[in-house]
Amino acid sequence: MLSSYADLSGKSAVVTGGSRGIGARTARMLAAQGVRVCVIGRDKNALDDVVAEISAAGGTAIGAVADVTSAAELAAARDQVETEFGRVDILAAFAGGMGYPTPISELTEQFWRRVLDSDLTSVFLTVQAFLPGLLAQGSGSIITMASAAGRQPSQANLAYGVANAGVVMLTRHLATEVGPRGIRVNALAPSSILTEKVAANMPEAVQQQVAAAHPLRRLGLPEDVAEAALFLASDASSYLSGITIDVAGGRITN
Repeated sequence: MLSSYADLSGKSAVVTGGSRGIGARTARMLAAQGVRVCVIGRDKNALDDVVAEISAAGGTAIGAVADVTSAAELAAARDQVETEFGRVDILAAFAGGMGYPTPISELTEQFWRRVLDSDLTSVFLTVQAFLPGLLAQGSGSIITMASAAGRQPSQANLAYGVANAGVVMLTRHLATEVGPRGIRVNALAPSSILTEKVAANMPEAVQQQVAAAHPLRRLGLPEDVAEAALFLASDASSYLSGITIDVAGGRITN
């Protein structure tokens, strides 16, 4: 059942990684709350599909094609959003996801740098692009996407774990710095989420094994993460900042 947050209606949001998976689901659920949404990603066709679906359901959405590891492309996307919506109230930095298992002995310098750019530098650049507008208006909610792999060692590759641990610290540091300016910053750390990509690449038997390793005995769904994002975007979490929520079916850190 979709939660309802009346205070979100009329606000504007940016969701990076918004063309598929958790980002797309979050964009749809924000739009259902009356939020004007800009989805950012590299695949124009996929972005167009998300925008069309939101529009067909009566919501307001636009798409902006950008590589979130490029400051210049993010700046162009920001200009587009501010022209269309006037302001941004919610920033969901959700792009990333290069966590597939790779032994440390097989990690190359190129791969290491690529993962850190994709999963950590992208968050920094996204925040850097949109933060001036949030500071100018003296309000806003920033939600970053970390991972359970950044909370404790996992089967994901080392670079991914390090990058997402960095997202957690980026979130805490930023929350401390911009809190006095009226901006809240929080992170989500999902565990095993059954996105389209996971469903296509993880055999059913493996899905069952992974689900059994979680106390709630199931894989998470994109809407599980999106629900947590809506809570952090809304006034219901108005006294929460600098935290990381483990959306992990009971597999949480100490």
